[in-house]
Order: sequence, then C-alpha cells, then structure tokens
Amino acid sequence: MRRRSFLPLLAGLFVAASMPPWGWWPLGFAGIAMYGSVAVRRREQSFSTGFLFAAAWFLPSMAWMWFLTAPGYIAAILIFCMMHGTASFLAAQLSTTTSTHRTALIICHSLAEVLRLSFPFGGVPLATLAIGQISGPLADLAPLMGVIGISTATLYLAVTHHRFRALCIVGFLVLLGNTWDTTHPTGRTLNLSIIQGGGKQGTHAVDTNPRDVFDVHMAATKTLQPNSQRDAVIWPENAISITNHGLFIDSPEYTEISQEAKRLNVPFVVGITEDAGPRQFTNAQVVINTDGTVTGRYDKVRRVPFGEYMPLRSLLKTLGAPTDLVPRDARAGTSRGWLDIADTRASVAISWEIFFGGRVNEGIADGATFIINPTNGSSYTWTILQTQQIAASQLRAREQGRDVVQISPTGFSAFIDSSGEVHERTSISEQHVLERSIQLRSGRTVYSRMGNAVYIWALLIAFAWLTRRRARAIRIGAS
Repeated sequence: MRRRSFLPLLAGLFVAASMPPWGWWPLGFAGIAMYGSVAVRRREQSFSTGFLFAAAWFLPSMAWMWFLTAPGYIAAILIFCMMHGTASFLAAQLSTTTSTHRTALIICHSLAEVLRLSFPFGGVPLATLAIGQISGPLADLAPLMGVIGISTATLYLAVTHHRFRALCIVGFLVLLGNTWDTTHPTGRTLNLSIIQGGGKQGTHAVDTNPRDVFDVHMAATKTLQPNSQRDAVIWPENAISITNHGLFIDSPEYTEISQEAKRLNVPFVVGITEDAGPRQFTNAQVVINTDGTVTGRYDKVRRVPFGEYMPLRSLLKTLGAPTDLVPRDARAGTSRGWLDIADTRASVAISWEIFFGGRVNEGIADGATFIINPTNGSSYTWTILQTQQIAASQLRAREQGRDVVQISPTGFSAFIDSSGEVHERTSISEQHVLERSIQLRSGRTVYSRMGNAVYIWALLIAFAWLTRRRARAIRIGAS
C-alpha cells in the first residue's frame, strides 16, 4: 500500500512545487508525467491514484486557506481531491488502449480544473496548473486561450505518448501568442501613485481598529508632494472601514481624503467598506475627485468564501467552527467591473476577483485601458496566497494585453506590464509608496473576445467523443 501511494504523492508534490511561492515550473510537467504513467499502469486503483495525486498537489499549495478557515480548507481540499479522483476514474473507464487512456486523462483532468473555476463556493481557482506555469513558456498562451488553454496544454505535453507532435502544436501556439498582438498602445500613459500602508500579516478585521488602517495609509499619502505629472492616487481594498452604521460620504475619513485630493490636485481611488444593515456590509472601490465629489463606485461582485461570507454558517456553527471571524456577510455588487479614472477607464477586480478571468474581461469589453486590483491579504500568514495573486495578475495582464496595478495594505503591491513582467513589487508588511507611469492600451486579445466558453465546449465535445467511442467498443465486443 505504501509503495502504491508513494508515486502519486510524489507526483503531486512536484506539481505543488511548480506553484508560487516556490515557482519551479518545470516540476509541474515532471509531476504530471509521473502521475500519468502511474495512472495508466494502475487502472484498477484509478480513483485513489488521482485522489492522492491531488492531495499532495493541493495540501501545500492551498495552505493559506488554513489561516482563513480550517474547516473550509479541509472541505475544499477534499472536494478538489474528489474531482481529480473522479477524473482519473472516468479516464480509466472511457479508455480501451494506453493511448486513449492518456487522451482521456488529459480531457478529464482539464474538465476537473474547469469545474474548479466555479465550484465549490462560486469557484476557488487557486493553485491551478496555469498559475504554476506563469514563469514558463506556456504563459504565452494566455492571450489566445486563457487559463483553460494553459492547463490543457500542460496536461497534453506531460501525458501524451506523442511528445514530438505535442511539442510542435503547442510550440506553434506559444510562438503565435508571443508574436501576434491584437492590442496596441493608445499613445497615452498614466502616472499613478499607489499606497501600501503596512502592518502585520495574519490579522483579522474583527481584531483590528479600522482607524489604524486608515491612519497608516494617510501617513504614507502625506509624504507625497503636489506634482503636475501625477494622474491619480490609489489605495487598497478595505483601507477605509465605516463601522458606525453610517455612510462613507458622511464620515470624517471622507473629509480627510477629499482634502488630500484637493491638496495633490488628483483623484483618489480608495477601498471602502460600509455597513448594510445588521447582518451585511458592502465592499467597494470609489473615486473621489479633486472637488470632493464621488464620481464612481464599483461594489465587489465575487466574494471570498469564509472571508467575506460564511457558507453553511448554521451547520459550521453547530459543529463549533469559528464563524465569528466573519460575523456578517458581504453583499455582492451587481454593477459592471470598471471605473472611470483620470479621463480613462480601468477594469476593476477587487482582491479575489483577479483570479477570475471573466471578471476582468468585463471591464475590457467595456473599453478599459488598464486593470487595477485593490486587495487585502493581511488576514493570511506566509505568502502563498499573495504570490499566487501576483501570478494571477500576471495572467490577467497577458490575457488582456493590459498593464495591471495591484495594491495591498500589507503586500504585495506591484505594477505588472502587459507582457506580464512584474515591476517594483513591495515587501510584506512595509509601508511604501510606489509611483510609476503605465501604458494605456486598447484593442482586445483572442481570449478577451472568445472568453472561456469556447474552450469549455471543446473539452465537453472531446469528452462526449470519448464516451461514444467507448460505447461503440462495448457494442462491437458484445456482438
């Protein structure tokens, strides 16, 4: 039993090591290739092989979730292991030869990764195969095929018997993605100042004085001097929290921000939370103009499970889980994902939303020339989540052909250009003001125009083909 378990576990650990913060991307191919070989040899233990492979993959690469919610971490890992265990089982059932078994493994595990984009809890798309390849050549597939294409290509290269053919096909697509740019500069740049207030990691909102968070960001902002070249100042998610059942517009924090916008003569883009009744709150990014008017607001649509709302609250409370860490649920927004800032449009993905390509694409479809990701990673210990979020911002930059600005109260904050290169990434917990000129771009990539649906349908059609082929083989055998 130990010998049968060792290789799938080792394969999964290799895949985990390809993920940020470790980032040894070639090990992703090695781990998947090892798993594929074991899965083909051990058809009778297909479910357990896939389950163990996924367990070793996700336990370390999603360890950040333990500090958010231990029950949620265990539940998510079990669900993901079940998904990939089922994918392994289906692949064994649908295959008649070693070659078709490998093809089935590629298709079924790709569909398992697709399922993770929306289930459970609305999707938990971290530690994906695509995130593990952000530093490798397959990242060039992003403007053509997005996360689904990168994940499928990773599986294809590692599992298929026809390695030379796979290298030729994927190599051509990588070359195409690297050279065929359907976006272009607008001829305009934007000079931005982003504010990281600093502070300890591993803190929760219920244990923090919200005014302290505001004060450290204001202190950093006051180090700025008026500059005619500056176009906007951006604060991170949750930098301003209104907890007295009032509104931001009526708060002293609003007055102080308005004064700074007037002093620096630029609009401010700040993250706020407001009470929305006794059991809910809102999480939004707002634009305050130089005259103090609020000229734009985007309320976060995709909420963090166990962070901004508590799934299965009654059940978890009955089991004794610490549901008090999320005493109220965030109310999901309904608006399109963009804000107009300094006479241009930004696609806005607040924190968690940067992991979902469709959220960012919504703003690009509506004419955004760059992307902002105001976030708050202060609840998490270590840097697993934060480094994967930088990787997700890199993917969104490549998918959309846009510069990305990521702003966090305690790190990481960074500028990411449209080619996915990270500039001026801050350290964790430091107070830092970053200033940089970004390029505004227009046009849409192939992925932006097609989205995920076409690739999901392609995988489903391939799965249907395998099913039909298997049924036909059974009929022929019976006759």
